[in-house]
Amino acid sequence: MAESLFYVDRSEILEGRVEEARDSMRDLAAFVAEREPQLIAYRFYLDEATSMMSVIAVHPDSASMERHLEIGDPKFRAFGALIRMLSIDVYGHPGSAVVDRLRRKAEYLGGASLTFHTLQAGFSRLDRP
Repeated sequence: MAESLFYVDRSEILEGRVEEARDSMRDLAAFVAEREPQLIAYRFYLDEATSMMSVIAVHPDSASMERHLEIGDPKFRAFGALIRMLSIDVYGHPGSAVVDRLRRKAEYLGGASLTFHTLQAGFSRLDRP
């Protein structure tokens, strides 16, 4: 059975760009909801100061994340004028194509650190057949 992947990124919103970032978040969320029915969850969050944006995505498998990175690439690049990505964390085992795409994404959105976390124990009701 394929392993679910959990993706979390954190970005600093550039000064004076919060409202544009909010509009872009809504636009990207709608774009993804329409084109990626396999995606389990895709959410944007702002901290209390509205200076940091976090994105959380839950994919059923690595193929879903690869599809997401391919379809969303032009939209992600547009965020480059609004944010400086600080970190990307992936929980689960993505395929090599996903790793390569994430490295490129981290670089073009500000040189974010990229960390992969390997499951050691636990369970998820997301992985039901």
